[in-house]
Amino acid sequence: MSEPNQSGLSDNAAGALAYITFVPAIVFLVLPPYNASPYVRFHAWNSILLNVAAVIVDIAFTMLLMFTAALTPLGYFGTGRLLWPLLELLWFVLWLVCVLQAVNGKRFKLPVLGPIAEQLANK
Repeated sequence: MSEPNQSGLSDNAAGALAYITFVPAIVFLVLPPYNASPYVRFHAWNSILLNVAAVIVDIAFTMLLMFTAALTPLGYFGTGRLLWPLLELLWFVLWLVCVLQAVNGKRFKLPVLGPIAEQLANK
């Protein structure tokens, strides 16, 4: 367990809280003493990048579903109705893994986003 900062919030707790939404992640990137911790900065950037990726993929998937709905008689009620919950479950599982790793003091690097988050955290 990491040492608590002056506010009483440990780096592990701050890293996990960064995943709640992108708002705490941005706050931790700006607010001292959290912006001085590479661990907290990593999880804040990881959270921001994960949120951006989720929005981009969800928009692209929605557009794909709209396109296939126009071309097929079943439309959304075909495979889209089955795939959408699976996609959202995937995002939830990724988010949960990131939160649990942060609470346990580990840096979980997402396949594409993790190295980018690490570079941004070390600046």
